Amino acid sequence: MDINIGDKLLMKKKHPCGCNTFSVLRIGMDFRLRCDGCAHEVMIPRSKAEKGLKKIIKANGDI
Repeated sequence: MDINIGDKLLMKKKHPCGCNTFSVLRIGMDFRLRCDGCAHEVMIPRSKAEKGLKKIIKANGDI
């Protein structure tokens, strides 16, 4: 998967605040994601993030 810092991830499941888009802050073995709804930051393993991913919205606007 080609995920970069600044991209937005549209996830299959919603965050408890009701938003399902997250901004990528850090990449590596773990991803640091910020919820676009409530600005809560979470660290999740790469495998779990890729499994729950629906779509990548690139930072420059490409899908």
